[in-house]
Amino acid sequence: MNAKELIARRVALELNDGDVVNLGIGLPTQVVNYLPRHIDITLQSENGFLGLGPVTRPDASLVDAGGKPCGLVAGGAMFDSAFSFALIRGGHVDVSVLGGLQVDQQGNLANWMVPGKMVPGMGGAMDLVTGARKVIIAMEHNAKDGSAKIMPLCTLPLTAKNKVSVVVTELAVFVFSHGTLVLKEYAPGVQLETIRARTAAQYQVAADVKEMPIGMAGADL
Repeated sequence: MNAKELIARRVALELNDGDVVNLGIGLPTQVVNYLPRHIDITLQSENGFLGLGPVTRPDASLVDAGGKPCGLVAGGAMFDSAFSFALIRGGHVDVSVLGGLQVDQQGNLANWMVPGKMVPGMGGAMDLVTGARKVIIAMEHNAKDGSAKIMPLCTLPLTAKNKVSVVVTELAVFVFSHGTLVLKEYAPGVQLETIRARTAAQYQVAADVKEMPIGMAGADL
């Protein structure tokens, strides 16, 4: 199992039946592949619909917010962008799953500006992070150069402040509890010392820290 699949499988366990969920482009879109059968969620796409689903025909012209072909499930609803962002800003999205470039121990997120790359714009990330009731960051634990992505303080321009609820990486699951970053789970075969060495942020280890239950995700699909 590669790192992205492991992360997507674990994030799937954070979703509850009946949730309205926005999955950000990239890694977060894989989460829907690992939902247990008993979980029924509604996917919201900020470009204007509820009920995002898999592609059902080869000539599909409908695309998601990332420009990828997608489908619409029975009972889905389409609307303009203004209404879509009214849903997000009005607190009607239960969970937002986004990728991240950096998360810090204050619960801040930086995920819209890649150093040295042309920046087309921040998209809807700021709205999704501030509008959703629960914000899950799904990202690899370290950058490609090995540098830490879970930081004492973000060094990249912020997407939002103090809004991250959960961070899931291929090594660990962290939660923010009363303003403190807490290690709740470690991936199978990963030592706590490894997580400490590869994390720049200060954090507490939960008294009931346990192994990540990724085997459960998607088990009954």
